[in-house]
Amino acid sequence: MNATSSQDEFAKWAKLRRQHDKAMGQYDEKTNSLQAFRNTFNQAVSIARWLGTNGLRFFLQFWFAKRPMFWMPRGWVPGYVEFLLAFPRAPRGSVGIQVWGIACGTVVRLVGAAGAAAWILMQKRRAQEVRGKEKVGMGVGGMRKGEGKKEL
Repeated sequence: MNATSSQDEFAKWAKLRRQHDKAMGQYDEKTNSLQAFRNTFNQAVSIARWLGTNGLRFFLQFWFAKRPMFWMPRGWVPGYVEFLLAFPRAPRGSVGIQVWGIACGTVVRLVGAAGAAAWILMQKRRAQEVRGKEKVGMGVGGMRKGEGKKEL
């Protein structure tokens, strides 16, 4: 009597199915909990990053809006340029924090671009030194040897 009945097979299958459903429920619960924590963490980090960058800039612009960053000698620029440099609330004849922030941001951007370009040039120069000077054999008509005519 080694044979098992269909009722026994169904009972085993049902037991396995219940265990599987229970494990899947626990898995879904943990997954939802982890996803909720991940969303909360991402939101907190995003807020902190925004406050550390844009929030700080807004605060500084608000706090120093009426104070000049520095004064320009009288008569260096026309009156309407003095107004624009002092915009929105700095005294006329001075440079306001908004214009100063724009100027500093532009300088930082240009220095960063120059640094990146210098880095790329140094890397290319190092790569050329490593490879050495390879001779390129040119055939008739400006094509390399062994290269056929290219069609468009």
